[in-house]
Amino acid sequence: MAQELEMENSNEGTLQRLFQRLVAMMSGFLQWLFFTVLSVGPIPNHIAFIMDGNRRYAKSQKLGPGAGHKAGFSSLISILESCYKIGVKYVTVYAFSIDNFKRDPIEVQSIMDLMLEKIDELLKEESIVSSHGIRINFFGNLELLSEPVRMAVAKAMVETAKNTNVVLSVCVAYTSTNEIVHAVQESCREKIAQALLNSKFNCEMRDFERGYNTLSKVDCSITLEDLERHMYLAECPDPDLLIRTSGETRLSNFLLWQTTFCYLHVLDALWPEVSPWWLGWVILHYQRAKPYIDKRMKVL
Repeated sequence: MAQELEMENSNEGTLQRLFQRLVAMMSGFLQWLFFTVLSVGPIPNHIAFIMDGNRRYAKSQKLGPGAGHKAGFSSLISILESCYKIGVKYVTVYAFSIDNFKRDPIEVQSIMDLMLEKIDELLKEESIVSSHGIRINFFGNLELLSEPVRMAVAKAMVETAKNTNVVLSVCVAYTSTNEIVHAVQESCREKIAQALLNSKFNCEMRDFERGYNTLSKVDCSITLEDLERHMYLAECPDPDLLIRTSGETRLSNFLLWQTTFCYLHVLDALWPEVSPWWLGWVILHYQRAKPYIDKRMKVL
Protein backbone atom coordinates (compact mmCIF):
# COMPACT_ATOMS: atom_id res chain seq x y z
CA MET A 1 0.00 0.00 0.00
CA ALA A 2 2.78 2.39 0.92
CA GLN A 3 4.60 1.61 -2.33
CA GLU A 4 1.46 2.32 -4.35
CA LEU A 5 1.04 5.71 -2.65
CA GLU A 6 4.69 6.50 -3.24
CA MET A 7 4.38 5.62 -6.95
CA GLU A 8 1.20 7.69 -7.23
CA ASN A 9 2.88 10.72 -5.66
CA SER A 10 5.88 10.23 -7.93
CA ASN A 11 3.63 10.12 -11.00
CA GLU A 12 1.82 13.27 -9.88
CA GLY A 13 5.15 15.05 -9.41
CA THR A 14 6.30 13.99 -12.87
CA LEU A 15 3.06 15.21 -14.48
CA GLN A 16 3.31 18.50 -12.61
CA ARG A 17 6.87 19.06 -13.83
CA LEU A 18 5.86 18.20 -17.40
CA PHE A 19 2.93 20.62 -17.20
CA GLN A 20 5.16 23.40 -15.86
CA ARG A 21 7.67 22.75 -18.63
CA LEU A 22 4.91 22.85 -21.24
CA VAL A 23 3.55 26.14 -19.86
CA ALA A 24 7.08 27.62 -19.88
CA MET A 25 7.59 26.53 -23.50
CA MET A 26 4.25 28.03 -24.57
CA SER A 27 5.01 31.27 -22.73
CA GLY A 28 8.46 31.44 -24.34
CA PHE A 29 7.01 30.87 -27.80
CA LEU A 30 4.32 33.55 -27.32
CA GLN A 31 6.93 35.96 -26.02
CA TRP A 32 9.17 35.27 -29.03
CA LEU A 33 6.19 35.83 -31.35
CA PHE A 34 5.30 39.10 -29.62
CA PHE A 35 8.83 40.49 -29.86
CA THR A 36 9.14 39.33 -33.48
CA VAL A 37 6.07 41.42 -34.33
CA LEU A 38 7.47 44.36 -32.34
CA SER A 39 10.77 44.21 -34.22
CA VAL A 40 8.95 45.16 -37.42
CA GLY A 41 8.60 48.67 -35.96
CA PRO A 42 11.31 51.02 -34.67
CA ILE A 43 13.31 49.56 -31.77
CA PRO A 44 14.94 52.03 -29.35
CA ASN A 45 18.71 52.09 -29.65
CA HIS A 46 19.14 53.11 -26.02
CA ILE A 47 16.79 52.32 -23.11
CA ALA A 48 17.30 53.71 -19.60
CA PHE A 49 15.67 52.31 -16.46
CA ILE A 50 14.93 53.79 -13.06
CA MET A 51 14.66 50.55 -11.09
CA ASP A 52 12.32 51.69 -8.34
CA GLY A 53 10.34 49.63 -5.85
CA ASN A 54 12.76 46.98 -4.55
CA ARG A 55 12.18 47.85 -0.90
CA ARG A 56 8.41 48.12 -1.31
CA TYR A 57 8.38 44.74 -3.02
CA ALA A 58 10.28 43.15 -0.13
CA LYS A 59 7.90 44.75 2.36
CA SER A 60 4.79 43.62 0.44
CA GLN A 61 6.13 40.06 0.23
CA LYS A 62 7.31 40.12 3.87
CA LEU A 63 10.88 39.37 2.81
CA GLY A 64 14.04 40.02 4.77
CA PRO A 65 16.52 42.90 4.32
CA GLY A 66 18.16 42.91 0.91
CA ALA A 67 15.76 40.35 -0.56
CA GLY A 68 13.99 43.00 -2.63
CA HIS A 69 17.24 44.07 -4.28
CA LYS A 70 18.13 40.44 -5.02
CA ALA A 71 14.77 39.99 -6.70
CA GLY A 72 15.41 43.24 -8.57
CA PHE A 73 18.69 41.88 -9.92
CA SER A 74 16.87 38.82 -11.29
CA SER A 75 14.44 41.15 -13.06
CA LEU A 76 17.35 43.13 -14.47
CA ILE A 77 18.92 40.02 -16.02
CA SER A 78 15.59 39.03 -17.55
CA ILE A 79 15.03 42.51 -18.99
CA LEU A 80 18.60 42.75 -20.31
CA GLU A 81 18.18 39.42 -22.08
CA SER A 82 15.03 40.67 -23.80
CA CYS A 83 16.54 44.04 -24.70
CA TYR A 84 19.55 42.54 -26.40
CA LYS A 85 17.51 39.88 -28.20
CA ILE A 86 15.36 42.52 -29.93
CA GLY A 87 18.29 44.70 -30.95
CA VAL A 88 18.71 47.31 -28.21
CA LYS A 89 22.38 48.32 -28.23
CA TYR A 90 22.59 50.43 -25.06
CA VAL A 91 20.96 49.90 -21.68
CA THR A 92 21.51 52.28 -18.77
CA VAL A 93 20.25 51.56 -15.25
CA TYR A 94 20.00 53.79 -12.18
CA ALA A 95 21.42 51.45 -9.56
CA PHE A 96 22.30 53.73 -6.64
CA SER A 97 21.92 57.47 -6.15
CA ILE A 98 24.32 59.66 -4.17
CA ASP A 99 21.28 60.51 -2.03
CA ASN A 100 20.87 56.82 -1.19
CA PHE A 101 23.97 57.04 1.01
CA LYS A 102 21.73 58.88 3.50
CA ARG A 103 19.80 55.68 4.16
CA ASP A 104 20.39 53.34 7.10
CA PRO A 105 24.11 52.37 7.02
CA ILE A 106 23.18 48.69 7.43
CA GLU A 107 20.96 48.86 4.33
CA VAL A 108 23.64 50.69 2.34
CA GLN A 109 26.24 48.08 3.31
CA SER A 110 23.84 45.31 2.34
CA ILE A 111 23.40 46.85 -1.12
CA MET A 112 27.17 47.26 -1.55
CA ASP A 113 27.72 43.61 -0.56
CA LEU A 114 25.07 42.54 -3.06
CA MET A 115 26.76 44.64 -5.74
CA LEU A 116 30.06 42.88 -5.09
CA GLU A 117 28.38 39.49 -5.34
CA LYS A 118 26.51 40.30 -8.56
CA ILE A 119 29.50 41.89 -10.30
CA ASP A 120 31.38 38.65 -9.66
CA GLU A 121 28.46 36.65 -11.12
CA LEU A 122 28.35 38.83 -14.23
CA LEU A 123 32.01 38.16 -14.97
CA LYS A 124 31.62 34.39 -14.98
CA GLU A 125 32.03 32.65 -18.32
CA GLU A 126 28.44 31.39 -18.50
CA SER A 127 26.87 34.76 -17.63
CA ILE A 128 24.76 37.03 -19.84
CA VAL A 129 27.80 39.31 -20.24
CA SER A 130 29.76 36.54 -21.93
CA SER A 131 26.90 35.21 -24.06
CA HIS A 132 25.98 38.64 -25.47
CA GLY A 133 29.41 40.27 -25.54
CA ILE A 134 28.39 43.07 -23.16
CA ARG A 135 30.71 45.91 -22.23
CA ILE A 136 29.95 47.11 -18.70
CA ASN A 137 30.49 50.73 -17.68
CA PHE A 138 30.01 52.18 -14.21
CA PHE A 139 29.31 55.91 -14.08
CA GLY A 140 29.06 58.27 -11.13
CA ASN A 141 31.22 59.65 -8.35
CA LEU A 142 32.94 56.31 -7.82
CA GLU A 143 35.20 57.77 -5.13
CA LEU A 144 32.20 57.57 -2.81
CA LEU A 145 32.22 53.78 -3.03
CA SER A 146 34.17 51.60 -0.64
CA GLU A 147 37.53 50.31 -1.87
CA PRO A 148 36.35 46.70 -2.44
CA VAL A 149 33.43 47.91 -4.57
CA ARG A 150 35.67 50.33 -6.52
CA MET A 151 38.10 47.50 -7.24
CA ALA A 152 35.28 45.21 -8.40
CA VAL A 153 33.88 47.98 -10.60
CA ALA A 154 37.29 48.66 -12.16
CA LYS A 155 37.82 44.94 -12.76
CA ALA A 156 34.45 44.60 -14.50
CA MET A 157 35.17 47.53 -16.81
CA VAL A 158 38.65 46.27 -17.68
CA GLU A 159 37.56 42.67 -18.31
CA THR A 160 34.66 43.70 -20.58
CA ALA A 161 36.35 46.63 -22.33
CA LYS A 162 36.94 44.66 -25.53
CA ASN A 163 33.31 43.54 -25.83
CA THR A 164 31.65 45.45 -28.65
CA ASN A 165 28.19 43.98 -29.18
CA VAL A 166 26.17 45.88 -26.59
CA VAL A 167 26.77 48.27 -23.69
CA LEU A 168 25.39 48.14 -20.14
CA SER A 169 25.92 51.37 -18.20
CA VAL A 170 25.38 51.18 -14.45
CA CYS A 171 24.89 54.54 -12.73
CA VAL A 172 26.07 54.15 -9.15
CA ALA A 173 26.85 56.92 -6.66
CA TYR A 174 25.25 59.06 -9.35
CA THR A 175 23.01 62.08 -9.72
CA SER A 176 22.53 64.14 -12.84
CA THR A 177 23.46 67.36 -11.08
CA ASN A 178 26.73 65.77 -9.95
CA GLU A 179 27.38 64.69 -13.53
CA ILE A 180 26.83 68.26 -14.80
CA VAL A 181 29.10 69.74 -12.12
CA HIS A 182 31.74 67.14 -13.04
CA ALA A 183 31.48 68.13 -16.72
CA VAL A 184 31.90 71.84 -15.87
CA GLN A 185 34.91 71.15 -13.65
CA GLU A 186 36.60 68.95 -16.25
CA SER A 187 35.90 71.51 -18.98
CA CYS A 188 37.50 74.26 -16.87
CA ARG A 189 40.57 72.11 -16.19
CA GLU A 190 40.87 71.36 -19.89
CA LYS A 191 40.59 75.02 -20.87
CA ILE A 192 43.25 76.06 -18.35
CA ALA A 193 45.57 73.28 -19.52
CA GLN A 194 45.09 74.33 -23.13
CA ALA A 195 45.80 77.94 -22.27
CA LEU A 196 49.01 77.01 -20.47
CA LEU A 197 50.16 75.11 -23.54
CA ASN A 198 49.24 77.91 -25.87
CA SER A 199 52.32 79.81 -27.03
CA LYS A 200 50.60 83.17 -26.94
CA PHE A 201 49.83 82.60 -23.29
CA ASN A 202 53.50 82.78 -22.34
CA CYS A 203 53.62 86.54 -22.46
CA GLU A 204 50.33 86.80 -20.60
CA MET A 205 51.55 84.54 -17.83
CA ARG A 206 53.66 87.26 -16.31
CA ASP A 207 50.61 89.44 -15.80
CA PHE A 208 48.67 86.44 -14.58
CA GLU A 209 51.27 85.73 -11.90
CA ARG A 210 51.12 89.36 -10.76
CA GLY A 211 47.39 88.99 -10.20
CA TYR A 212 46.17 90.25 -13.55
CA ASN A 213 44.23 87.65 -15.47
CA THR A 214 44.40 88.71 -19.11
CA LEU A 215 43.04 85.47 -20.57
CA SER A 216 40.71 86.16 -23.46
CA LYS A 217 37.09 85.06 -23.51
CA VAL A 218 37.97 82.69 -26.32
CA ASP A 219 40.59 80.98 -24.16
CA CYS A 220 38.24 80.43 -21.22
CA SER A 221 34.81 80.05 -22.80
CA ILE A 222 33.12 76.68 -22.29
CA THR A 223 30.93 75.44 -25.11
CA LEU A 224 28.06 72.98 -25.19
CA GLU A 225 30.37 70.52 -26.95
CA ASP A 226 32.89 70.83 -24.09
CA LEU A 227 30.27 69.91 -21.50
CA GLU A 228 28.84 67.02 -23.48
CA ARG A 229 32.32 65.61 -24.06
CA HIS A 230 32.91 65.45 -20.30
CA MET A 231 29.58 63.96 -19.28
CA TYR A 232 29.85 60.54 -17.65
CA LEU A 233 27.75 59.03 -20.45
CA ALA A 234 29.51 60.86 -23.27
CA GLU A 235 30.24 57.65 -25.19
CA CYS A 236 26.56 56.63 -25.23
CA PRO A 237 23.86 58.16 -27.43
CA ASP A 238 21.02 59.91 -25.61
CA PRO A 239 18.28 57.50 -24.45
CA ASP A 240 15.35 56.97 -26.80
CA LEU A 241 13.19 55.52 -24.04
CA LEU A 242 13.27 55.93 -20.26
CA ILE A 243 11.20 53.57 -18.10
CA ARG A 244 10.46 54.15 -14.44
CA THR A 245 8.73 51.58 -12.28
CA SER A 246 6.60 51.78 -9.10
CA GLY A 247 4.27 54.48 -10.43
CA GLU A 248 6.48 57.43 -9.46
CA THR A 249 6.25 60.23 -12.05
CA ARG A 250 9.63 61.89 -11.53
CA LEU A 251 13.17 61.49 -12.84
CA SER A 252 14.84 61.58 -9.41
CA ASN A 253 17.91 63.43 -10.71
CA PHE A 254 18.63 60.85 -13.41
CA LEU A 255 19.90 61.75 -16.91
CA LEU A 256 18.37 65.24 -16.80
CA TRP A 257 20.82 66.43 -19.46
CA GLN A 258 20.26 63.54 -21.86
CA THR A 259 16.47 63.13 -21.89
CA THR A 260 15.30 66.19 -23.85
CA PHE A 261 13.78 64.11 -26.66
CA CYS A 262 13.38 60.88 -24.73
CA TYR A 263 10.04 59.09 -24.48
CA LEU A 264 9.21 58.66 -20.78
CA HIS A 265 7.00 55.83 -19.57
CA VAL A 266 5.95 55.08 -16.00
CA LEU A 267 4.92 51.57 -14.97
CA ASP A 268 2.83 50.96 -11.86
CA ALA A 269 4.59 47.61 -11.31
CA LEU A 270 7.46 47.47 -8.83
CA TRP A 271 10.85 46.71 -10.38
CA PRO A 272 11.06 43.04 -9.24
CA GLU A 273 7.62 42.49 -10.79
CA VAL A 274 8.64 43.72 -14.23
CA SER A 275 8.85 41.04 -16.91
CA PRO A 276 9.69 41.02 -20.64
CA TRP A 277 5.94 41.33 -21.30
CA TRP A 278 5.97 44.72 -19.58
CA LEU A 279 8.98 45.75 -21.66
CA GLY A 280 7.22 44.78 -24.88
CA TRP A 281 4.14 46.76 -23.89
CA VAL A 282 6.23 49.89 -23.25
CA ILE A 283 8.10 49.51 -26.56
CA LEU A 284 4.72 49.32 -28.30
CA HIS A 285 3.81 52.68 -26.73
CA TYR A 286 7.21 54.05 -27.77
CA GLN A 287 6.60 53.02 -31.38
CA ARG A 288 3.26 54.84 -31.40
CA ALA A 289 4.87 58.00 -30.00
CA LYS A 290 8.05 57.99 -32.11
CA PRO A 291 6.63 59.85 -35.18
CA TYR A 292 5.61 62.73 -32.92
CA ILE A 293 9.01 62.77 -31.17
CA ASP A 294 10.84 62.78 -34.53
CA LYS A 295 8.64 65.65 -35.69
CA ARG A 296 9.43 67.71 -32.58
CA MET A 297 13.17 67.06 -33.00
CA LYS A 298 13.04 68.40 -36.57
CA VAL A 299 11.17 71.53 -35.48
CA LEU A 300 13.72 72.31 -32.76
